[in-house]
Amino acid sequence: MQAITLKKPGGLDHLTLSEIEPVPPGPGEIQVDIKASSLNFHDYAVVAGMIPVDDGRIPMSDGAGVVAAVGEGVTEFAAGDRVLSCFFPNWHDGGPELSKLLGVPGDHVNGFAAQSVTMGANAFTRMPANLDFDAASTLTCAGLTAWRALMVETQLRPGDWVLVQGSGGVSIFALQLAKMMGCNVIATSSSDEKLERLQKLGADHLINYRSTPEWGNRVLELTAGRGVDLVVEVGGSGTVPQSIRAVAFGGCISMIGVLTGMTGEVPTAELFQKNAVISGITVGSRAHQQQLISAVETNGLEPVIDSRFALADLADAFRHQESQQHFGKICVQI
Repeated sequence: MQAITLKKPGGLDHLTLSEIEPVPPGPGEIQVDIKASSLNFHDYAVVAGMIPVDDGRIPMSDGAGVVAAVGEGVTEFAAGDRVLSCFFPNWHDGGPELSKLLGVPGDHVNGFAAQSVTMGANAFTRMPANLDFDAASTLTCAGLTAWRALMVETQLRPGDWVLVQGSGGVSIFALQLAKMMGCNVIATSSSDEKLERLQKLGADHLINYRSTPEWGNRVLELTAGRGVDLVVEVGGSGTVPQSIRAVAFGGCISMIGVLTGMTGEVPTAELFQKNAVISGITVGSRAHQQQLISAVETNGLEPVIDSRFALADLADAFRHQESQQHFGKICVQI
């Protein structure tokens, strides 16, 4: 079987197509023929050397495939079932705890840039019946992160206001889920072309943050001074001040990304004056993923895929991600 391995200290030129031996499943495990994966910023941080990993690590946290064999004691899955990986294999339900957040594929253990993977059965759920492997593989990190931000950590209702930033995977999923709920959505981007595409996906109001750098004030104008109930914050330190300006009294800023930096100033006075909350989000549990899958099936949600690359061209896929020209998810067909 083929797999992509990463040589220390990381870097796209250190990704190598290698041969691996499939591992038969032991008790409680399943062996899966992987058909697709998708790129997340976390995966880029791994392959670029920003997150140090063991030499020879197989990257990629997302995986969708077909069960090839099941080990002793496995009753939930059978050979031929279509399955989807879990970002946190040890977080089955309940709230986050350190022990539950260990074992991330492609980081703590080998991931899904491989034709065959053997893991515990609890590290997978079933796939949505309405999606192919490429589309399904986009759910396990980006889709689930958006689901938790909108459906788990906040109490949104139809008619509420949601702000999404940019056109990456999490932001587009958040837009789709918010419209599915009947919310009003404000989308920001530095590209008018991308804003037009976000509008076609259902965004009610558009802000080009390059031409409107004080976009928090524009959000207040669009909401008649009220602000938004939820900001899906993927920028980090560079955008948090505007997010605090944009959020409503009693609203929530779901802190998901750090694209503009790891640290920065926070206008704390305005935050506590508004009685608003900044809530850190790191993907979600297996139970959350099962909820997301049911919602995807019920509502016919179709993930937005920008492009597809072959496994051997994984480095090129990451270069495309680096360019920030993509709209939606970048998939790897395996």
